[in-house]
Amino acid sequence: MPERVQVFKGQRYHQLKRRCLHRGVLFQDPLFPPCAESLFYRRAPPTGITWKRPRELCKDPRLFVDGISSRDLHQGSLGNCWMVAATSCLATEPSLWKKVIPGHCEQEWNPKRPDLYAGIFHFRFWRLGVWTDVVIDDRLPVGPDGQLLFCRSTNPREFWSALLEKAYAKLNGCYEALEGGNTAEALVDFTGGVSEPLCLDRVGLAQHPDQRRALYQTLSRVHSRGGALITCSIRPGEGEGVESVLDCGLVKGHAYGVTAVRKVRVGSGLLALFKKSRLHMIRMRNPWGTADWTGAWSHGSPQWQQVSRSEREKMGVTVRDDGEFWMEFDDFCRFFTDVVVCRRMERALLCPRPRWREARRYGEWSEGRCGGCVNHRDSFLHNPQFMLELQRERDEVLICLQQEDKRARRREGAGENLPIGFEVLRVEANRQSRVQRVGEQAASSVYMDSRSVFLRTELSQGRYVIVPTTFNPGGAGRFLLRVFTETHVGLRELKEDLPNPSTWSCCVPASCRVTAVTLRQASKLGLPHCRAPDVYAVMRCEGSAVRSRVFRATSNPQFNLRAIFYRRNPERHVKIEIWARGLLMDTLLGRVRLPAWENEKEKSWVIDLQDGQSRPGVRSCIHVDTASSDCLTDL
Repeated sequence: MPERVQVFKGQRYHQLKRRCLHRGVLFQDPLFPPCAESLFYRRAPPTGITWKRPRELCKDPRLFVDGISSRDLHQGSLGNCWMVAATSCLATEPSLWKKVIPGHCEQEWNPKRPDLYAGIFHFRFWRLGVWTDVVIDDRLPVGPDGQLLFCRSTNPREFWSALLEKAYAKLNGCYEALEGGNTAEALVDFTGGVSEPLCLDRVGLAQHPDQRRALYQTLSRVHSRGGALITCSIRPGEGEGVESVLDCGLVKGHAYGVTAVRKVRVGSGLLALFKKSRLHMIRMRNPWGTADWTGAWSHGSPQWQQVSRSEREKMGVTVRDDGEFWMEFDDFCRFFTDVVVCRRMERALLCPRPRWREARRYGEWSEGRCGGCVNHRDSFLHNPQFMLELQRERDEVLICLQQEDKRARRREGAGENLPIGFEVLRVEANRQSRVQRVGEQAASSVYMDSRSVFLRTELSQGRYVIVPTTFNPGGAGRFLLRVFTETHVGLRELKEDLPNPSTWSCCVPASCRVTAVTLRQASKLGLPHCRAPDVYAVMRCEGSAVRSRVFRATSNPQFNLRAIFYRRNPERHVKIEIWARGLLMDTLLGRVRLPAWENEKEKSWVIDLQDGQSRPGVRSCIHVDTASSDCLTDL
C-alpha cells in the first residue's frame, strides 16, 4: 500500500504547476521568497548575494547529469555537513532518492519542450511518521563570485542537490537553521528508517581483533544486504574546537558518509591468486568535496600499487581526488569515534524472508502526562504508557522514540529539543490498565536532547510497558513511538487507571482487594520421572486464569510469571498450579491456595509438589510472592 503523503503548508505541486503553465509564468514561492529571512535568522547575510534561476547560471541546466552519485555534492559555505553527508549516502540508493525526489523524470528539464518548464520543484521528507511534500521555486542564492552560495554539484549544469537543500531549508525555516545538526536526523528524514548511533571503543578495538572483525562484519552486512545508510565522525575532545584538523587530514566534528565496505585483494598475478591476501577496506565521502585523508591508501599513496587494475575494476575501487577516499578498516577504528547506522524498515507483510514488523503509536506530553524520568518517583508514572506483548521465548526488540522537530522554531528562540528517553517495565501477564507502581525495569534508554532516542534490546516472553518521558517533569511536546520486532506485539496505549469494569464488576464492593502474584525463579524440581517433563504454571482467581509458557524437558524451569487479580470477594483464594504436559492429558504436579489475609501487604509462599499443600517460609521448589492492597489505586 502507498504511504500517506501530506503537503507542506497547503502547497500542492501539480496544482501550482498547472496554474503557472496555464498563465505562462515561472513559479514564485510566496512562502519562501528570495530575501534575507529565507537565508538567516540571527545574522545579516553577506553583501553581494543574489537569487538566480538555473537558466541564468548556465545554458543547459539539468536536474541530473549522468545520473545521481554520492560524488556530486559539495557543501558550500553553510555549516550543514551533517545534512550533506546524509545526502551523499542517499545518492547511493536509487530506491531511496526516488522517494525523496518523486517523479524525477517529470521534474527534469526538457530542452525539446521548454514550454513545459514552470520553475517549480518538489521534494519529500519523512517527519514524525509521515512523508511531507515540500514545494519550492528554482531561485537559488548566489555569491558575489557567481557560484552557488551553498550546496552544489560537481557539474555546474546539475542542480538536484542545491534544490533539495533549498526544500530542506524551507521545511526547517531557513538556510541558517540547517547549521549544526545530527546526521541521524537527516538520515531518518530521507528514509523513514531508524538511526542507531554506535559509540566506538577505540581502545578496545585496538586491543581486540575480534571486536574489529565483528564491527566490520556488522557494517558490511547492513550496508550491502540491508541497504542501510552509514555515516561516521570523530568526536572532539574536551577543549578541542569543532572541525579541528588532525595530522592525517581528517576533521574532528565533521560528518563523513560511508559509501562502501569491502574486502580488497592485494597483489597481482599468481601472488594474488595463491596468497589470497585480502584487506578490510572502507570508503568514505567528505561533503567538502576534497579528500583530506593523507594516510595509507589515500589518493596517490604507494599502497595502490599492490592492487591490480583488474581487481580495482572488479571491486569498483576508484581513486579520485573528488572527496571520496579509501582507508584500511584498522585505521578507521583507530581514528573514528562515532558511527550512525540508518536501517530501512520495510513495512511489507508478505515477504519470503523475515523482516522487521513495525508498530507505532503517537503520544503527547501534556498537562498531567509529563512526569519526568524515573528519578522523579512521585510523578514518573504520570507519563504516557504503552503496552506490548511478546510471544516468543526470546525476542530482539528495536525501540525508537522520536519527538516533534522544533528546528523551524529557532527563529522564535524555541528550537531546542527536549532531553527524552524511555523505560521498559515488565508487568503482569494479564495487565490491562496503567501501571501505578514501578516494578521490574527490563530495559532503559539513554536520555538525550536529540530528536530521537534508540534502543536495541532482547526481552523474554511476557508483557511490557514502555514509558516515554522527558528528563525533567513539565516538558510538553508530541512524540512518535516505534517498536520493531519479527512478530506482532499489539502495541497500544494504556489510558485507564483501572481495568474496564466489564472485565470484573461494575459494582465493586468497598472491601474488594487487589492481589499481584509473581512466580519467581524455581529451584530444581525433585520429580521421580526418568526424563524431565514439559512443565507450565497456571494462576487462577474468580474465574480468571493466567498461564505461563511451556518449559520443555527441564527440571529447573525459570518462572518469571506475573499476574494481577481484582477480587470482588476478598475471601476468595488465589490458586497456583504446576502442570506437566502430556501427549494425551496434562498431569497436575502441585497446587497451592493463597488464602486471604489481613493487614499484611506481602507474603512469600512455597508449593510442595509432593502433597500440594502450602507452607509459608519453607524453602522448597516454587517461590511465590504476593502483594495485596485494600485500595485499587494503591497498586
